[in-house]
Amino acid sequence: MRLRILAALMLAGCSIGPDYTRPAAAVPEHFKEAPEGWKVAQPSDTNDRGAWWEIFGDPELNALEEKVATSNQTVAGFEAAYRQARALIAGARASYFPTFSVSASGGRSRGGTPGTVRSTPADGFNLLVDASWELDLWGRVRHQVNGAKASAQGAAADLANAKLSAQGTLAQSYFQLRALDATQKLLDDTVAAYQKALELTQNRYDQGVVARGDVLQAQTQLLSAQAAALDNEIARAQFEHAIAVLVGVPASAFSIPRRPLTATPPEIPIWIPSELLERRPDIAAAERRAAAANEQIGVAMSAFFPSLSLSAMAGFQSAALGSLLTAPALVWSLGPQLAQLLFNGGLRIAQTEAARAAYDQSAADYRQAVLTAFQDVEDNLVSLRVLEKELELQEQAVRAANRSLEIVTNEYKAGTATYLDVISAQTIAFSAENRLIDIARRRMVSAVGLIKALGGGWNVKQLDTAAK
Repeated sequence: MRLRILAALMLAGCSIGPDYTRPAAAVPEHFKEAPEGWKVAQPSDTNDRGAWWEIFGDPELNALEEKVATSNQTVAGFEAAYRQARALIAGARASYFPTFSVSASGGRSRGGTPGTVRSTPADGFNLLVDASWELDLWGRVRHQVNGAKASAQGAAADLANAKLSAQGTLAQSYFQLRALDATQKLLDDTVAAYQKALELTQNRYDQGVVARGDVLQAQTQLLSAQAAALDNEIARAQFEHAIAVLVGVPASAFSIPRRPLTATPPEIPIWIPSELLERRPDIAAAERRAAAANEQIGVAMSAFFPSLSLSAMAGFQSAALGSLLTAPALVWSLGPQLAQLLFNGGLRIAQTEAARAAYDQSAADYRQAVLTAFQDVEDNLVSLRVLEKELELQEQAVRAANRSLEIVTNEYKAGTATYLDVISAQTIAFSAENRLIDIARRRMVSAVGLIKALGGGWNVKQLDTAAK
């Protein structure tokens, strides 16, 4: 009968603390920088976008990306943090259940005080089983468990964000490396062209057609191009080393074959603003941390109310070991305990205020994550939109510069132009082609940046369902 009453009290217990609702955040209706004609995906889109890098159609990039989830040490660290968060859920749930302990002791003692006759030494033996159970009347344990669940879901989102960040950084580094390969090819071609120009100038000097200064200018152009080609090797090697770290391989044991950048940005579905809040793992992590902080308010508030616990003890006590496990030696006790802290110098109030402030901070972090997410999307959208137009203009500039160089070179051969005119045309042509490569590089980096900003292959359903 008593157990039924206690169970009824436990089931009827109140949950102290505010109910959680996702913090309100400013969400625009559309993306301002989205170019016309781009596909806008709908929330009902269920296509698997886990391996988002495959949209670029580069087998070598695909192979590198697959190594991130298994070999990247930053991702491994977040995976361990996620497992720790899962274990903390089980630890919080343990408070729902009673605790049991067993103890056995034996000894010999003699009583008495100074100035009195001491008693005869006596033996004593004990074998006891203790049980205690604190009823969750005010929802303290429930808040702890719910907070642990939210933290685990946040850790799952952090893990997904770490993977997305590493995968995105790898893709951007890969395309920048390919752009440096294209630059290297341009520099090698330029060196070859300048070598021919030097030979032409040397021949004309030998014929007495041009001055020695033209030969020196041609040599200067050639040596400068050769130096630039060597300097380009440094940047390429550094990107190669960075990719090695991302895939968990020592830089000294890793290399990527040279291949100039030829990729162009694919069509990337632009998620509507409200869907972005669910797709971005960093936003999901911030929202889950706010939920966990909200549960801590309930934990702090439950300290204002009394705690009710049920304790029981049963066992044997005897002065002789041989009669320990007999009926006369049996002892037991059972009863509830109600405890209430009357005064602690305002500690509970301070802890509750601290919990509320921690929630406000988490809510502000969530709103900031939302604002930053939309900024990331808009930044990459405007970059892609403008660079696409800039690429068209730069292609025209390259054609014009190459045509100008061809004309000036022929004029120089005919003796109607100076070698300074040739150098100027060469410099303009090289700069135009180099800028064209740089625009292509920036377009690919922005394309990857947009995919990252849109959440990559993240799906809110990937939040740990086992933690619910």
